Order: sequence, then structure tokens, then C-alpha cells
Amino acid sequence: MATCPPVLVMYNPVCGDGTAETFFNEHVFPRLEEAHIQVTQKMATGAAGHAGTIAFDFLERYEGNVTVILGSGDGTLHEIINALSLVAQKGVRKNVVSSSVRVVLVPCGTANALYCSLFKPISANEGPAYKLKSLEAFIMGSDVVPLTLTVTTLSAPPSSKQSCSKVAVSAVVTSTALHASILHDSESLRKELPGIERFKVAARNNITQWYSSHVKLLPTPSVQAVEIYDPDQKAFVIHKDSDAHGIVDVHGPFAYFLSTVNVDRLEPAFRITPLASDFVSSEVSLDLVMVRPHRDPTFVMDTIEARNAFAEKSVAVLTAAYQDGNHINLRYSDDGKITNEGTGPTVIEYIRCKGWEWIPDEVDERAHLVCSDGAIFSIVKGGKAACSAAVPADGAEFSVYV
Repeated sequence: MATCPPVLVMYNPVCGDGTAETFFNEHVFPRLEEAHIQVTQKMATGAAGHAGTIAFDFLERYEGNVTVILGSGDGTLHEIINALSLVAQKGVRKNVVSSSVRVVLVPCGTANALYCSLFKPISANEGPAYKLKSLEAFIMGSDVVPLTLTVTTLSAPPSSKQSCSKVAVSAVVTSTALHASILHDSESLRKELPGIERFKVAARNNITQWYSSHVKLLPTPSVQAVEIYDPDQKAFVIHKDSDAHGIVDVHGPFAYFLSTVNVDRLEPAFRITPLASDFVSSEVSLDLVMVRPHRDPTFVMDTIEARNAFAEKSVAVLTAAYQDGNHINLRYSDDGKITNEGTGPTVIEYIRCKGWEWIPDEVDERAHLVCSDGAIFSIVKGGKAACSAAVPADGAEFSVYV
């Protein structure tokens, strides 16, 4: 093999079911030795944030492109991306405008959304060879796929004394509403339920919750408009509510609000944004799925009874996402039943746009939660979250071997 850039091997021993170290010892390290790949540094992460520190220190010591062989889930990759995107480099990279970080993914996490989107699983129980596909691509000198990132800024109101904004960079998912509540609550279930079952338990516990917020959808540069998927035309069309600047104002309450980049699924079978791979965008954008209960023809007012009744429809949406992303085809009948047929309002509003702003109602505490690749943040009272898709102009550029 040709001269290899510096190679950092890192794994998270406690992610997923806790088998990353064993998998690396039994499969990854022997394969690297067999392929005569010289590893520059091997590290196991020791605590939250450690992966970012390891990657940051490694880049400060080596010039040019670097390769990171990463055994983890999406959360550890999130740590690395944020550490390398939000802090200025020193050392040999002090005056370097950007750095290229090429990632070899070895899926050891719970859901492994990015890996499963890049390497579509054929069955629910894939063997070791499936988990080594990105590694094999690296060994064979295959192409890399650049990652689009989203930058989410959580800001306080202008009148606040808290002037500093929080920034989170995502490579998979940015969400509020139900998904953010699920991730917020599922962490306490990790020890008891280390697999994806904990997300389903948290979903059941939050399924009746609605979230009060005002949203602004921001147009993509080339179209200068927000696009919405039309299942009749099986195509994206210009959103009819776009203003003169291409911005769309959307009002809640919301049951679901989630956007992705780089992925069409959040679990091996949970294709929540299937059009990300079925209709690949030609520019930097994100796919957004939202559910607003007032689109239901039987909606009258926000009551406990209404929320309990709508919960069954939310379950139907999430269930259909496991059916190869069929939730995007669901519609309401005149009597509020969910169907795959007819011409009624779509249950899902599937959006393609540059970004969004989420401005939660001050009295709705749960509406203030924001999820960025599993990390949970909270918007200060009177503040907002602004999320935008981007390809890094400065800092590190990330790509994955496929």
C-alpha cells in the first residue's frame, strides 16, 4: 500500500454493549497487521469528552491528512467533530486553514446511524465482516465520502445578560420535540437497557407530549426556497407558504421535529428521512420531518384527551418509519384515520431546506430541549436554536471511507 498518513486508532470501550475492545482485539488489529498498516497511536477513551481531546492532540502533532479508525457509535464521532470544529488548532497546525480528517468507522455503538446509512444492513444480525466494511475500504484505498455538518447555535434573547451562545456541530441528527425528549430520558435507561430498546421505552413514556414552538424554515441557496415532498408527484416542490425571501413560518404545536444530514436512518431499520438517499440533494441541505397534530382533520383543541388520542397516530408514524420509511406516504382520511390512500393531508411534512430556527414557547420546558447527535442541550428561556447545514470552510473537514 502507498505511504499512509498518520493513523489514530481509537475505540470507546463502554459504548453500545461494551464489546468494542474485544472486537478490536479479535478483528480490527489483526486485520491492520495483516494489511501492514502502521498505526501511529492506539487509544481507548476513558470518559465523556476524552475522544475529542485525543483527536485534538493528535492533529496538533501531525501535518497533512490524518486517518482516524474509530470504534464507537455516533456520539463519540460527535465529540471528535465538535472538538476539531470549535477550537482553533495549535502546534504544527497553528497557521493551517483547514485539516482533512478521514474516518474509518467501526460500528460499536447502540444505533450506528451513520454507518448503517453508508453501509445498508441486509439483516438484523450482521456478522463481523459487515462491521469491517469501512476498514476494508481504507485498506483497499477506496474513495471517501465528505460529510455535511449542521451547526446549531443556541442563543439567549437580546435582553439577557447571558451573551455567549452555545454551538453544537452535528453529522447525523439535530432535533427537538419527541426525539429530543427520548434521547434526554433514555440515558437513565442505558445500564438497564444498553440496546435500542431503551429508545422505545423512552418513546412510550413521552408519546402523548406536544411541544409549543414557532419555527422558521430557511431556503436552500440554489432554489431560493424551502421545498416540501409531494407524495402525489413523488418529488420535492416549492413550499406554498414561502415568503418573498423564501422563508416559511410554521406554528405548532409539534409532536415531532427532526432533521438529518448524511443519513436516511437513525437505527438499522428506522428510515426516518428516507428521501436523503432516495432523492439525493445536489447541494448542502438538510432533510426535516415534522408532525403537527392540528393537521389532523379531527383536531379541535389541545386537551389531554386529544393528546392521548393522537398518541396512537404518532405510534403509527414511528412504526411506518420501520417499514422502509413508509411514514412519508401516510395521509389522514376525513374522519382522522391514518391511511396510505386518498388525497387527504399528509401526516408527515417532509422538508428539504438550508436550515431552521426553533423558538420555543417560554412556558413549555420540554420544548426547550435540543438533541445534537445524542447530546442534549437546553435553550434558555426566551432564546432560540438556529440550525444550518454547512460544509466546513475553516477547521477540520471530515470524510468517511466507503
